[in-house]
Amino acid sequence: MTVIAILGLGEAGRTYALDLCDAGFDVTGFDPYRQLDDARVAQMPTAQEAVAGADLAISLVGADAAEAVARQALAHCPKHAVYADLNTGLPALKRRIAKLAAAEEVEFADVAVLAPVAWQGAGTPLIASGRGAEKFAELVRPAAVPVESIPGAAGAAAERKLLRSVFMKGLAAVLLEADAAAVAAGQQAWLRTQIVNELSGDIDRLVDRLVKGSKVHAARRVHEAEDVADYLTGIGQPSWVTTAAHTWLASLLD
Repeated sequence: MTVIAILGLGEAGRTYALDLCDAGFDVTGFDPYRQLDDARVAQMPTAQEAVAGADLAISLVGADAAEAVARQALAHCPKHAVYADLNTGLPALKRRIAKLAAAEEVEFADVAVLAPVAWQGAGTPLIASGRGAEKFAELVRPAAVPVESIPGAAGAAAERKLLRSVFMKGLAAVLLEADAAAVAAGQQAWLRTQIVNELSGDIDRLVDRLVKGSKVHAARRVHEAEDVADYLTGIGQPSWVTTAAHTWLASLLD
């Protein structure tokens, strides 16, 4: 039976651990701060013990701890194992961990998680790069984990995740600002209908219209952004995203 070690048993790590158990894997875990309390997962006192017999080690400890935990664990991974880092971090971080893995003759997969794991569990879409990407995809395939293996060394998947986050985090900020303003103005239902209508049509055309239209009509939209910011101030709402939009549009005038 394939043995998978989960390093980090927070929300995402716990979800993967339990879903992989359900899929028939033998799962070990490590987290010095959380107790999983599930008899199916052998929670070990150290990362070294968790990975000692693993075919695959999955790191979900967070970017701040990712390199330190990798240093602890990699020397104890079997040589045939894959070490997969699923933490959101800079490409440079993934490349450093890949070097640590190579020094221990362990294959490394830089894996980017493309949606909240709490929503879809082990069915969350992933992309993977690095020497161990294909093997990682093969190992988790029995659990129906959707993995796209992309060209490139470790760091390539992290780069794509961060590029996607420019859009996703920016979209979240836009919606937070717009929704708060609409609530203050008593127009939340109306604005939500407008948002849904815009995002329910031809999305390619919408993206093209917003990018190209902003370049063509930058001067007019700069003034509109100024009016929006003044309006938001007038109703006591923040205009952080609108101010950023104004900066972008003004840059296009140059």
